[in-house]
This record gives sequence, C-alpha cells and structure tokens, in this order.
Amino acid sequence: MLYLVPTPIGNLKDITLRALEVLKEVDLILAEDTRTSSHLLNHYQVSKPVSPYHQHNEHKVLQHLVDQLSAGKKMAVITDAGTPGISDPAFLLVRECIKAGVNVECLPGATAFVPALVNSGIPTNRFCFEGFLPLKKGRQTLLKQLAAEERTMIFYESPVRLVKTLEDFITYFGEDRPCSVSRELTKMFEENKRGTLREVADYFNQKTVRGEIVIVVAGKTD
Repeated sequence: MLYLVPTPIGNLKDITLRALEVLKEVDLILAEDTRTSSHLLNHYQVSKPVSPYHQHNEHKVLQHLVDQLSAGKKMAVITDAGTPGISDPAFLLVRECIKAGVNVECLPGATAFVPALVNSGIPTNRFCFEGFLPLKKGRQTLLKQLAAEERTMIFYESPVRLVKTLEDFITYFGEDRPCSVSRELTKMFEENKRGTLREVADYFNQKTVRGEIVIVVAGKTD
C-alpha cells in the first residue's frame, strides 16, 4: 500500500488525525526533505524510518520502491508542505504503483491553492491550476495561451520572482485584471492582497516579500 499524506502548509495543527495514524503505521516514510519533515514528525512523536524522495532522485529509486511495495511494504509519501503530487514529487511513483497493481490511497488534507482561491473573492466555480510558470523556455508561449483563458487561474511563485511574474501578467492579461496574492498561508504573518494586477504589483514592489506565494488571477471576460 502506498499512502499520499498531505502535511500542513504552515500551522502544524492542520494535520489530520488520520494522517498521523497512517504515518505511525507505515513501514517507511518518503519525504521530500528529511530535515524539514523531521520537525513535523518529531512534534507528533512519529518515529518511523524516513527516506529522501524528491525530484533529483525519484527516477533512480523508483523501481526499488515499487519492488518493495509489491513485496508487501507500506509506505507514505509526504512533501515539505501540502499534498504530494501538487507541484511536488509523487506522480511517477503513483503511476508505476498502479501499473504494478499496488494499492494507492490519497488522504484529504492541506493544499495551498485551495484557501488562496476561496479567500480571493474571484470566481471559484471554474478554475485551472498552472503551478509554477516556466522560467524561460515556453514562458511567453504559455502566457499568450492563458491570456484567452476564461476560468480563474492559479499559480505558485517564489518571493524573488513575484513582482516580475505580476508584471508579466500585466503585459499579457492587462493591468486591470482582478487578482489576489496570498503568502504565508496559515502562518503568523499570513497576508492576502487583493486588487487589480497593477495595484497588487505596485504594492509588492514596495516591500520585501517572504514565504510561499499563491497567485489567483481572474479569467478573461467580455
């Protein structure tokens, strides 16, 4: 059995009782960063073996993990924050487990883009999740395509690239397009800035930005 276990995006209290139960029962926990995950696991006294599983080694260890799972081991995948597979490793392992007949179960739990979308004030009935934009190759092509997107769009971004990305959105979507930027969700200094792309870009251009970033942008309207 392979379990995909969401972990808190900030506040450690946001982990579910079922997630803790699974983490304490599996034979091995696969963690994106073992040092980061140790804070959560130690806080809840989870003492199971932990092994690194991230984008730099997932291809190398993939078959070994599938073989162990096929032999009867129970494993849980966790990331630094949020749900495995959402802009974090998990897809390859899930796909190979399904091919090998290994049971896969994903627990419900924290994902940063959901609270950012819901509290944005931008329509939530239809939306698309784009994750991180390409840094260079394919970036302009994708932005040109998204300029015609009518659904609400959700992006992840790093603090150092936030203003540049907002300026790119202004170039391709127009400066009056409604948007919302959420950072440090569930943490002490959580901030949600709403307005037009121009208003929000100007606001963040005047301050030092830290924390995980979610950008929500309204879709194109007539």
